[in-house]
This record gives sequence, C-alpha cells and structure tokens, in this order.
Amino acid sequence: MKSVIQKPPETMTAKERVKRTFAFEKTDRVTIGYDTNAAIHHRLCEHLGIANDSFLELYQALGVDYVGISAAYTGEPVYPAIPNRCRNPENGAVTRYIENEYGAYYDFCDFPLKDADSESIASYPFPDPDQYDYDTAINYLQMITDMGFASYVGGPGLADILNVTGMLMGVEDALVNLMTEDEATLEMTDRRINQQLAVTERLLDKAKGLVDFVWMGEDLGTQHSPIISQEMYDRVLRPRHQKFIDLAKAHGLPIIIHTCGSSSWAYETFLSMGMNGVDTLQPEAKNMDPRYLKEHFGGRLCFRGCISTAGPLAYGTAQDVTDVCRRTLETLMPYRGYHFAPTHQIQDNTPVENIIAMYQAAHDFGRY
Repeated sequence: MKSVIQKPPETMTAKERVKRTFAFEKTDRVTIGYDTNAAIHHRLCEHLGIANDSFLELYQALGVDYVGISAAYTGEPVYPAIPNRCRNPENGAVTRYIENEYGAYYDFCDFPLKDADSESIASYPFPDPDQYDYDTAINYLQMITDMGFASYVGGPGLADILNVTGMLMGVEDALVNLMTEDEATLEMTDRRINQQLAVTERLLDKAKGLVDFVWMGEDLGTQHSPIISQEMYDRVLRPRHQKFIDLAKAHGLPIIIHTCGSSSWAYETFLSMGMNGVDTLQPEAKNMDPRYLKEHFGGRLCFRGCISTAGPLAYGTAQDVTDVCRRTLETLMPYRGYHFAPTHQIQDNTPVENIIAMYQAAHDFGRY
C-alpha cells in the first residue's frame, strides 16, 4: 500500500473522538467520514494499492473514524424479481443499471405502486423483522470495535419517508398522497417505518453499548427551497421521525439526520425533537453555507458534511480542494461538533488526486 495520507500522531481513539464531537468537547482532530460511489471507490483503492473490498484497510489509510453496521435480510424474497432490473429486498424499489462516461448508476424505474389502488398500497408487503441476520452484524460490530473504529446503526435511508415512498409510487403520487394524508399510503408508510424501527431496536439491544450513534435520513430541500411545508413536516413526518429519535435516546445515543438541499429551515424543529446533528450540508444550497450554519446553529447541532461533491472536489484542482477544505474547517471547527465528510457519495467524475487532497486537508487543518 502506498503511504499517501500523512497523519500526525493522535491522542484519542475513534470512539473517544466521536463521543466528544457529539458533546461539543475538544478533540485531537475532527472526526472523519467516508462516502463514495462504487466506481470512484475502486479507483481510489487501486491508487492506494488496496483491494477493492478491503473497506476497513481503506478507512485506516484515510483516517476514517466510524463504520456502519446493519443486519441483512435472510428470509424468503418478499418481492418478485424483474428481468434486467435490480430490486431492493427490503422495500421492493426497482432500479436499472445505466452507464455513463464516468461509470454507472442504478436509477429508479418501474415504480411498483404507480397508479395503484388503495388496497394494493395498504397491503404492500415488507420483510419480517425476525428474518434478519443480527448475529453476523454483531460479530462484525465486535470486530470493528476491536480494530479501533467507532460505529453507527442506520444511515441516510433509515426512517426516510418522502424518498422511499417516491421510489415505490413516483414522486408526484408520493407527495400528493402524503400531503393529503391518504389513508392507504399512511398505513403502508407506518408499516414500513415500524418494520425499520423494530430491526434497529433489535440491533441496538444486541449491540450491548458498542454502537456510538444512530443515523437516519429525510431529504427536505431543493437547491433553493423546501420540498414540503413546515406544517406538513409537523403533521405527517415529525411523529414518525420522533420514534427513531426516542429509540436512540432510550439507548443513550446521539442521532443525526441526513437531509439534502436547502434544509436548514427544519433545524430548529430537529432541535426541539432531540436531534443531535445534521448531515449532508450542501454549501451551494440556500441557507446552507458553512458561515450561515455556524452563525445560526453552531454549538447546538453537530454538522457532518459541507465538502461539496459538486464543487472543487469534482471540478477543481487538488489545490482548490485543499483550499475549500481548509476554509470549511476554519469556519466550523471553533464551535466543535464538526464531522468532516463529503456532502454525498463522492461521484465517479472526481479525480482521485482530489480525494487524496481532501483527506490530507482533514489531517493538516482539522487539528485542535
């Protein structure tokens, strides 16, 4: 393996660093996260001389602090296969493989509940929480803990309502049905949310205190404005999101929420619900600039992200990346509570040298 990322000596473990970050306490350096698409991940591993499937070795090389754990569904398939399509085993969303000049993406298509009747929506099936492999997940958790990593349960798809409903019936039907509180759509949503809640609760119960935080998600903004109103959030989404916050608190864990676009309009509500942090933080979106976030929520919410995957990381030079990372760190670090990470999965059109520059900047400028 090439020694590319130069890391100064550290005085804390990853678990100590993550715990202190959520408490807005001083750490030796910022915590560091990792999110990439498959193609650019492969190129990064190749550059570093690391096997493509050796995620933990890559995390160690970059200085990434935490790893997610999840339980795989192992029961009988709930949804019928569709030729030339990929089907999500936990919600039945359908995607197709589309190549482009940089790599490929799985795009959503063939929405299984598009124009469906109320009975089909209300009875749409989801996996039984009993049919998950919790033991393998806990064994993995123990292994990464022994290796020195912190850990989380969940991710951007946990508790998500708008996106997943759109994946199943199309965005327009999803927004209309949720806004009007269509009985069948809410029944389906509640069964899916409660299924996710049950799986998450079992994982946390079995983890016996080894997990460090919970991660959930709900995209709430375009680049310029909210997707839904505050009133709709409070009426439809809030009580369902609150279940996951309450579960995290019952286990004594902080919780963050992934939410794309211009979403700071919801942050005061998140605070009132007991949310500890927000993820993604696209700096080009309205009211999402690091300075705006610092001035309005610094010291009250932890921030994760803010290194745009649509800015210098993809289109600039390595020096441009270093500069924007340094400025972001200088802005957000004084309030502590900052998790250094890209705004989304790093995209396939990103030069590898820019990714190296990004993570090197975290070690060069992210020290307290």
